[in-house]
Amino acid sequence: MPRIISVGRALPSHRFRQDVIRDYIAGYFKDSGVDVDRLLPVFENSRIEQRYSAVPLEWFGTSRSFQDKNDKYIEASCELGVRASEAAFERAGLDVSQIGSIIFISTTGLATPSIDARLINLLGLNKNIKRLPVWGLGCAGGAAGLIHAYDYLKGHPDQNVLIVAVELCGLTFQQDDFSKSNFVATALFGDGAAAVVMSGDEVGRDGPHVLDVQSTIWPDSLDIMGWDIVSQGMQVVFSRRIPGIVRKYMAENLQEILEKNNLTLHDLDHIIAHPGGAKVIEAYEEALNLTYGKMDISRAVLRDYGNMSSVTVLFVLDEFLRNGKTNKNDLGIITALGPGFSSETLLIQF
Repeated sequence: MPRIISVGRALPSHRFRQDVIRDYIAGYFKDSGVDVDRLLPVFENSRIEQRYSAVPLEWFGTSRSFQDKNDKYIEASCELGVRASEAAFERAGLDVSQIGSIIFISTTGLATPSIDARLINLLGLNKNIKRLPVWGLGCAGGAAGLIHAYDYLKGHPDQNVLIVAVELCGLTFQQDDFSKSNFVATALFGDGAAAVVMSGDEVGRDGPHVLDVQSTIWPDSLDIMGWDIVSQGMQVVFSRRIPGIVRKYMAENLQEILEKNNLTLHDLDHIIAHPGGAKVIEAYEEALNLTYGKMDISRAVLRDYGNMSSVTVLFVLDEFLRNGKTNKNDLGIITALGPGFSSETLLIQF
């Protein structure tokens, strides 16, 4: 079975405490007609303490065109993608010449040639490398990238795959959008990048191996999460119904992949879940009847980095690989939800 060998991370240089962002946004929305005092508690209720940004707060004070935002997206994506990839290579003990395929994941900007093509040049990857840019999966993208790598490695067991996810959520902020959704987004999302190296059976590397994968899309749920494309860029759409969806559907969804492998929820030792927000984490705990502490790593990643969309679940995975106190043969689920409304899930064994 394909194995997860290493994870590398990269963060932009601007780090802000949550209270600093809160005060800035309170001033920004002050004369907008929005009931700022009623909405401000969302910052504290998020349980986020700090986040990272590709640009300083002052950058958001000036109206920006879609081109301005996207130019910054391309620049920062290349820089963060290189740093995350190099960190993953170093931890894996691999040279760039040993990578047979690259998968690039993002939803917060656009580029043609795609960012993976630029990373091939910047990293000096093989000119004959297979590449797959994936756009539009939002928060589910990190887990989906692992699934695409799994599928590739089943057919190419002698190769290594590099998965790179970069999200610059802050650059999508709409300066002239004074809606509740835009306000709430300012309390939740952050910027970051992660890269993962996965290897096929014949490479002979150590790491958790992927036993099975599952992708799910729930019918008639397109309005739950996504973007509205407007003249100034991407306008966030996300529903307050998401925690309720987790409570209603996630246990059944995970049971599907577990039953195929003659397992139950009780057989799982670890839940490696994308922490969409504090209420989403609580919904996972209720839906799966998790014992205290099972979601601590997801909570810690949300606290320290905010919701970085597709990147976040890979940070959670990295924490498990570094500090998760896993034992040999432990079973775990990697799972993330995203637009569609959809779920991407991997069953792994340490």
